[in-house]
Order: sequence, then C-alpha cells, then structure tokens
Amino acid sequence: MNLVTTITGLPFVGKTTLFDLLTGQHIATGTFAGAEAETNVGVAKVPDERLDKLVPLFKPKKVTHVEITYRDLGLAKGGGDGSPRGDQRISTKKLGDLRTSDALLHVVRAFRDPTVPHPEGTVDPVRDLATLDLELVISDHSVVERRIERIEPEIRGARAGGEREGKERERDLLQRCLAALDGETPLRELDLDPDEQKVLRGYRFLTLMPQLVVVNLDETDVAQPEKILAPIRAAASKHRSTGVVHVCAKLEAEIAELSADEAKAFREEAGLHEPALDRVVRATYDLLGLISFFTVGPDECRAWTVQGGETAQEAAGEIHSDLERGFIRAEVITWSDLLRSGSEAEAKRHGLMRLEGRAYPVKDGEVVHVLHSG
Repeated sequence: MNLVTTITGLPFVGKTTLFDLLTGQHIATGTFAGAEAETNVGVAKVPDERLDKLVPLFKPKKVTHVEITYRDLGLAKGGGDGSPRGDQRISTKKLGDLRTSDALLHVVRAFRDPTVPHPEGTVDPVRDLATLDLELVISDHSVVERRIERIEPEIRGARAGGEREGKERERDLLQRCLAALDGETPLRELDLDPDEQKVLRGYRFLTLMPQLVVVNLDETDVAQPEKILAPIRAAASKHRSTGVVHVCAKLEAEIAELSADEAKAFREEAGLHEPALDRVVRATYDLLGLISFFTVGPDECRAWTVQGGETAQEAAGEIHSDLERGFIRAEVITWSDLLRSGSEAEAKRHGLMRLEGRAYPVKDGEVVHVLHSG
C-alpha cells in the first residue's frame, strides 16, 4: 500500500516545519513558506520497534520499513471582503495534489508567537479549523455543480434502460451531495452505500477524505495539552473520519538537531514521550483503519501495511499478486511470540506458529509466511 498524505492548512501554522520533521528534510523556502509556496514532497519511513526487535533474530541482508509520502501544501484563505472565495484562490495543481491524497493532515495553529503574525490577528484553532473546512466545502461544491450541469444533457442523450438509469442515479446522488455542501456539511457525513461510494470515488472529493487535525502547540502547553485540545476535539468530533493529534513543531525541530540520547532526555523532560513522526503516523493509521504485518527471513525483514480486516490471501497480494493467486495457507505467529521463542524452529516446537486459511483476517503485528503454488 502506497500511502500518500497531504499536509495543509492556513498560512503560518507550521506546515513546512512539520513536513521537515516527518520526512527529515529541510526545505529552503525562507522564513515562512506561506500559502503560495510550491508543493514539497518527501518520504518518511514508518517507525516500528516491533520490526526492529525482530531483526537481530534473522540478521537479514535488508530491512524494509513501510514508507509514507508526505506533501507540504498551503492554501490561501478566502476573499478579504469576508466572502468565502477559497475555490478561486486554490490553484489547479494544488487541488490536484489534494485530490490524489489518501488523507489530509490539517495543521491548525495553537502556538503564540508575536514574531509570526496570524492573518486574523488572534490565535484561535477552532476558528481556523472551520475556515479551512469551508474552503474545502467550496471546492467540492464547484465540482458537483459543474458535473450536474454536464450530466443533464448526457441523460437526455442516453439510450433508455441501464445507461440512462445509471446516469440518473449519479445525478440524484450528486444532488444529495450539493444539498449537503450548500449546508456547509462535509460529504463524510452522508450515509453512503457501497455502490454510492464507488460512484463518488472517482471525483476524489476533498470533504469525503479522512482528515487528521494536527494541533501545533505552544511550548508552554506541551506538558498539559488537553486544555488546548479539548475544544478542538469537540469541534472535530462533529464530523466522521476526523482525528486529532498534537505536536510542538518548533520544539521538535530543536530536538531533531540533538544526538539520539540527548533527544530522548530532552523529550522526556519536555513531556513528549515519543517523536512527532511516531505520534502522527499512529494517529494516521488509526484514522484510516490500517494495520501492519511482517515477513521475516535472512534475505529481508519487512513491514507491510494493509487495511484492517483484510484476509490472509488479500495480504499475500500486497506482497505479490502471484502469492494471492497461488495462495494455499499462511503460517502465522505474533511478533512477540516469535521474539520470545528466539527462532521460528522454537516457535513451531512450542506450537506457537499456526496454519491459517485464505479467509483468516490478519492481525496487527503478526508475522506471516505465505505457502503458495507455482
């Protein structure tokens, strides 16, 4: 699974600093990237200490962590006269980048820094969350309106029967979407059956995408973040497929310059029990319902990401399509049982490695060996 996440938000919220932290890059964009900066793209290796602990058992030639592609993309606020004209301010390229994401990381500012002016003059993360949500609603609204205009003549010109009925169903669904967007309701809120989800998938609607709200805290709030996070969580909880996680990008950037031991000590003293990457990745996985399983051996120890609930046969397809087609059985063991056993041979001797069929739902943290034909 090639996961692509786009970091977005209003100007001067710390998007590029967060991007640097997640990808290990340092973008030379000046003091502030702002809303007009080009989209930056980087890759982060997903931290997984479970895989790291298995490596000494096999001493493989290669260790492969899952990778996530992050994009750093800023959006301008709507018109200065108070009218929400966000769709006129977002370039076609930026919209394309947003619409090809698996999830949006919406950074909202909760830090107070007089040297970094807020466009609204005050720091209010709940207001800023609503502002950008409205920008995305407006963008989707324009797409729906244009499609409804085009589909009407298509319906009139379609042959009676299945072709016309299909277009009529699509039009009716789009009209439902338009009504929701007119009420400033994200499309995530609609109760869609599988067929309707399939119809809308091709449009890549922004308000249909899962959204992780990343709250960029002030250093003084890191030790006790809940007083800041509570109203943001309350606002985010009104919408489905929306999660909240916090970082302190400025502090984490300073920590990133330290040695590993110094960074650990500094982080613990500051009340940050893990790096921003670990926290954001875990929240992203939880939001998207993703899990990881492992394949191990002397050639390679590797982590794989799949949707929770996927079967052993489907997980085999993530490794290679031939394994899915020729799937016979899967040898499965939890990573912790394998680690405690010290080897696969010992795990088998103690009956800890199981044989599972094609319909077995793979669990997070399991080690899987696929037995296949051909």
